[in-house]
Amino acid sequence: MLNFPKQKQIENHIYLEETDAPLPEALNHRTRYAFFSSLATGGKSVIKSCRDLHLRRTVVYKTLRPEFQQNAVENKRLLREARISALLQHPNTIPTYEIGRDNRGNYYFTMKLVHGYTLGELLNYRERYDLSQLMDVIIQVGNALGYAHSVGVLHRDIKPDNILIGPYGEVLLLDWGLAKVWQKDPVTSRNEPEISEVETETGMTGEAKLQGSVMYMSPEQIDRDPGISFRSDIYSLGAVLYEVLTGKTPFQGQIVREMLDEIRSKTPDDPKSVAGGRVPDVLADLTMRCLQKNPDRRPESVDELVRVLKNNWLLEPSV
Repeated sequence: MLNFPKQKQIENHIYLEETDAPLPEALNHRTRYAFFSSLATGGKSVIKSCRDLHLRRTVVYKTLRPEFQQNAVENKRLLREARISALLQHPNTIPTYEIGRDNRGNYYFTMKLVHGYTLGELLNYRERYDLSQLMDVIIQVGNALGYAHSVGVLHRDIKPDNILIGPYGEVLLLDWGLAKVWQKDPVTSRNEPEISEVETETGMTGEAKLQGSVMYMSPEQIDRDPGISFRSDIYSLGAVLYEVLTGKTPFQGQIVREMLDEIRSKTPDDPKSVAGGRVPDVLADLTMRCLQKNPDRRPESVDELVRVLKNNWLLEPSV
């Protein structure tokens, strides 16, 4: 288990006055949340903490930024994210509490508030942590992904900043905003356009911008392959594993176009050579399998990846 300094909790004590306060005679969902405080602003959304006056707890409240509140595609995305998050009831995902509309009719949904650090923050101090502790994080993310895949959900945005480690050692896979699910009827699915992974506006180069973090994307995700499978997430988790083992992403560069070309065609350096040989062969081999360009050459499932990580690789010489 990873041990962090205890963070100050917003609600660190439970009192009788809170638990026994009466509910209003008429419950109005429009006045349920109060005392908003900004936590983060994403590309399309705003995340705040607020007080749930009915249950007397502080929660996370997510809604669209004002400039996207009338955007039909972004509203559909937010609605999908809320429902997918709510349907994925697993120890390594964050519980979703409620979805609704605010006083102006705009979508929002609420989630459990968890204090902690992202794996991205952790990797800034990776030398402080034993490799077995870091592998436990990857295993728990793999457990969440294996569950999601078993119910038909492809995450599509696996990266260190979407992995949260809580103060009690819990590991949570965040942000299902780019998740893909499939329709029951493949014929209907072909006739209904998918929410695009490409921004409608173009960047400075005149090229449309891919959503998600490019350095962790699989080649088929970059190419927006309609036949994308769960092995795309295995590639992305392999890219995270590579960074955990070496301190570097598989491909690096300042120009996005060049990085995309490398992801499509270049084989990354072996983790053992990048990390100076301090990586067990089992972990290095697993990482390189995950990063294969051809999805069929990657591990067949996340469960296979997790089984390898649970093996007793600690007894293996790392040189």
